[in-house]
Amino acid sequence: MPNVPTEAQEQAALFQWIAYKAKQYPELQYCYHIPNGGSRNPIEARHLKEQGVKAGIPDIFLPCARGGWHGLYIEMKRRKGGRVSIEQKKAIIALREQGYCVEICNGWEEARNVITAYMEADV
Repeated sequence: MPNVPTEAQEQAALFQWIAYKAKQYPELQYCYHIPNGGSRNPIEARHLKEQGVKAGIPDIFLPCARGGWHGLYIEMKRRKGGRVSIEQKKAIIALREQGYCVEICNGWEEARNVITAYMEADV
């Protein structure tokens, strides 16, 4: 898709914004990417699986309780063209059942809006 940023580019833009907003919301400094996706050679994939990489786990986690949630997971997708896999759908349901807020965001701006709303929720 021409002129549509990749998921990696969207995520990098989001983390630039997170670094900027960490002065306003200090908890954002603990937000991190979970490297479960991407293509890898079979040996590296096997090693990562042995180390705990799990299919379907969302891309980003903010370990900060707000609004009755234990933390915020974000499954980042491109603005256009991204799809949620069956494994991701299962993980999202399971994480929500455990008390986590989980959102699917198409593009970094949508993720920014979700994070801002989450951070401003009453605990």
